[in-house]
Formats: sequence, structure tokens, C-alpha cells
Amino acid sequence: MKSVLVTGATGYIGGRLVPRLLDAGYEVTVLVRSVQKLIDVPWVTRVTVIEGDLRDPEAVATACAGIDVLYYLVHSMGSRGNFEEMERLAAETVARAAADSGVGRIVYLGGLRPPGGKLSKHLSSRQKVGEILLASGVPTVAFQAGVVIGSGSTSFEMIRHLTEVLPYMPAPKWVRNFIQPIAVRDVLYYLLLAAELPESVNRTFDIGGPDVLRYGQMMNGYALEAGLRQRPIAALPVLTPWLAAQWVNLVTPIPRTIAIPIIASLQHDCVMGEHDIDAYIPPPPG
Repeated sequence: MKSVLVTGATGYIGGRLVPRLLDAGYEVTVLVRSVQKLIDVPWVTRVTVIEGDLRDPEAVATACAGIDVLYYLVHSMGSRGNFEEMERLAAETVARAAADSGVGRIVYLGGLRPPGGKLSKHLSSRQKVGEILLASGVPTVAFQAGVVIGSGSTSFEMIRHLTEVLPYMPAPKWVRNFIQPIAVRDVLYYLLLAAELPESVNRTFDIGGPDVLRYGQMMNGYALEAGLRQRPIAALPVLTPWLAAQWVNLVTPIPRTIAIPIIASLQHDCVMGEHDIDAYIPPPPG
């Protein structure tokens, strides 16, 4: 039985991965900043819970002791202050503790990056975290995913609320950009599979679904599935990421602090291209 440490267990992906790891026979430890967030979680009695911050070397070292596989599923989007610096410090602390404790593998979930061009602060920070973990000396798999589709995902909830609330959408010009979404169940499939990869694997993998869509097409795809009329969408070039975030916050429950980095990441086409095809994993069966 392998011992697994999950960071970000109170988040969208981590909270769904933990029960799958338990059902697969892994012994699971979770490192959380507040145990209060786990009070109503059904699987909490089946895991070892350690309270602490990822930037606290002592707490992270305690959590890493005896661990075979470490899942790094955290981000600092929405945090006050310099989230890039917070993410860097957390990644360096975890990388150092994992190496010192003899962790056998790190599995990281970051963002799918557009080929070329300047990255947003969010995607740039996600890339930096991946580089830190890959250079840790611990075999690391760094998955890079685009928009994750599933109830509760911030990106999906933004699409859902915008489509349901607005019969006509004056939207930022990035609604015409291409993205390659992926279903949350496929993300979980890859994460679970990564725990059994051989030690020789230390690299990034782009993961995405089979369809490449414009963001606006994905909104109308949701409208079709929800039984709503197709939404006319007018792309307005004058909406900056900051203004667009205010607009999103006005018509959806997505906080501005979360909306701004997500929207900034949509300023470029973000799809898996032909430039590095050997880094991609085919979609799981079914």
C-alpha cells in the first residue's frame, strides 16, 4: 500500500481525487491550512489530517515523512498580496521537503500554456511552480490542463452563470479565442494513473479533451445542453481583463480576485498544438 500526500484537498480537484485514491487502496494524508474546512467532508475519517501552511517548512516536512507520492494541487489565485511570490515560496518549500524525505513522486496540475507569446501572471506563475517541482530531484509529472469542465469548477461556473443570466452577451474579445477544455473525470483519471508511473518519468504532459472550441462556442454548447436558446455574443475590444472581471463579478457569483487571473489567462488561444505532440496523453477510454 502506497502512502499518498494530497495538498489542496479542500479544493475542487483535490476534494474529488482523495476518495478515488482511497478506493484505489492508497493510504492518504492531507495537508490543509484549516481542519474546519473538512468537518462535513464524508471521507475525512478515512485519512490522516495535518494542519499547516505549505510555506511552513516544519509542517511540510512532517506531512512528507513516509510519503511515496505527493500531489501538488494548490494555487494562490484570489489571495491578497503577491500571489506569484506565495506560489514560488510554497513550491520551493514542498520541493525541498519532498527531496529530503525521500518522496518517490510528485504529481502537479498546472495550466495549459499557449505556444509563444507573453503569458498572464497566473499562467506564468503556474509554469514557474512546475519548473521548481521538476527540478526538485524527485521524479515529477506536471500536467497542464485548460478549462476544466465539471460542476463546481470556477471556469465552468463562470460559463454557466454567464450563459444562464444573459440572453445577449456583450463580451470581451477573448470569447473568440480557441481553448481545449477537459472533463474533470478525465483530469482525475490522469492524476490517479500518475501515481504508478516509473521513476524515469520527469516531465510535463499537456492534457485536454478532443474538441477545440472558441470560448463563445462553449457558452452556446452549454446553452444547448441546458435547453436554453443560443446566445448572440458581441465581442467588444474595449473590455480589458480588469473591466471584464468587474462585469463577470456583476452578473455571476465569481469573486473579482478569482475572475481577474482566469480572464487574463484567456487572452491567448490555449490549445494543444503540433509543436510538441509527444508530450500529450490521449484521452482515457470511455
